[in-house]
Amino acid sequence: MPVIQVHMKAGCGRQKRRELVRRITDAMVEVCGSVEDRVHVIIDEVPEDSWGRGGVLLSEIQSTPVKESG
Repeated sequence: MPVIQVHMKAGCGRQKRRELVRRITDAMVEVCGSVEDRVHVIIDEVPEDSWGRGGVLLSEIQSTPVKESG
């Protein structure tokens, strides 16, 4: 019984989450030979105020371009 957890920023919308679950399930069946009805996908949508990157909350950096290294 595979359990796949997806952590992502909130706001994707129900239709896109439905498609994501479908595609992830299809990939597990195709690549790993899992039985479709036994594949569990858990989507954890995190608010921007509860997610940080580079020491800053996402809600505070969304309008700031991401710095590329190199």
